[in-house]
Amino acid sequence: MPASDPRSILADDLLEVLNQRASRHDAENSFPADDLEALREIGYLRLLVPRDFGGTGASLEQAVRCQARLAAAAPATALAVNMHHVVAGIARARHEAGEGALDWMLREIVAGETYALAISEIGNDAVLYDSNVRAEPEADGGYRLHGMKIFTSLSPVWTSLVTFGRDDTGAEPALVHGVLRRGDDGVRIHDDWDTLGMRGTQSCSTSLDGARIPAERVIARLPVGPSSEPHIFAVHSNFLLLVASCYVGIGDRALELAIEAAEHRTSSTQGGIRLADDVQVREEIARMSIRQLAARTLVESIARDVDEGAPHGDAWFARLTMAKYEAVAAAATTTQDALGIVGGSGYRSGHELARLLRDVLAGGLHPSNERAVRRLHASHRLGPIQDPPARR
Repeated sequence: MPASDPRSILADDLLEVLNQRASRHDAENSFPADDLEALREIGYLRLLVPRDFGGTGASLEQAVRCQARLAAAAPATALAVNMHHVVAGIARARHEAGEGALDWMLREIVAGETYALAISEIGNDAVLYDSNVRAEPEADGGYRLHGMKIFTSLSPVWTSLVTFGRDDTGAEPALVHGVLRRGDDGVRIHDDWDTLGMRGTQSCSTSLDGARIPAERVIARLPVGPSSEPHIFAVHSNFLLLVASCYVGIGDRALELAIEAAEHRTSSTQGGIRLADDVQVREEIARMSIRQLAARTLVESIARDVDEGAPHGDAWFARLTMAKYEAVAAAATTTQDALGIVGGSGYRSGHELARLLRDVLAGGLHPSNERAVRRLHASHRLGPIQDPPARR
């Protein structure tokens, strides 16, 4: 079956197993290592690697379809694997642009390397456009990083970590992106992931105490501040759309649970009819379905635009952030609406819907959050805020 059909990659029986394990990993606050190995065995970690390198050769649109399907079964597993896919997507984008600078990353992924992405920092809402981590240059072109990264998914298992820091030693400050290896001196992973939801991602904090990026593993050196540089676009497009796909999957699964409940629950006040035959419940299910289809269509269409190199110019970032924002908003509303149909059983901590309600809350914490998205769109339409004219 073609890669365009997510079922050809993620079979129903595999997803059923992952779905059954999700509640255990959530309750135990443990990493789904068994899920990761099952996905590795079917070649899923090579999803975005071009065929010429031994990968599946999926497009970004195909990848977001697959990730939504995976997230419907095991959201935390999907979100954790997402970060590996983001790195593969960055390297693939650079390769397709005619650069060979990151081809070694694609080869490492095929060889079994597990990549993670560490970009978030405490108190840094500029995210990719600045850093509180200090990048100290060395004579041979390498760098040593000093600082802390947070929300580093795949913490128990990553073997290579893509991250960045700020170099202030030159005439102009620069952001240095590169790859660290697990076990390197100066890399310390904290066991501090005890959260409300998305517990299986095990996105622990990572201290960088002089951790060294060798010269050959420096992948970009960019100016501080907003940038349309190809590397930054590759990070944004892959990160935002793949994250969005996970929340599409959560919303889709909540809708499934609502439908199942409507088909089995009855109303004693309406002569014992199924909720599925209650006109108001049918309207609620219809609204949920429309909302989810709209979110899915939006994410997939923008991913297709990335694949095809659509000429959106300076509107690209507005589109990418909007796709992530709308996917999360749709999933948050759908999970809450589903609770009203599933009823009190869905409020028990062991119910799958209760876990989805907790997992979906993480969506508002991923860059870009709602406030940032609204600021961006206002600036895109109205330009920057201007100072009032001076009074005479």
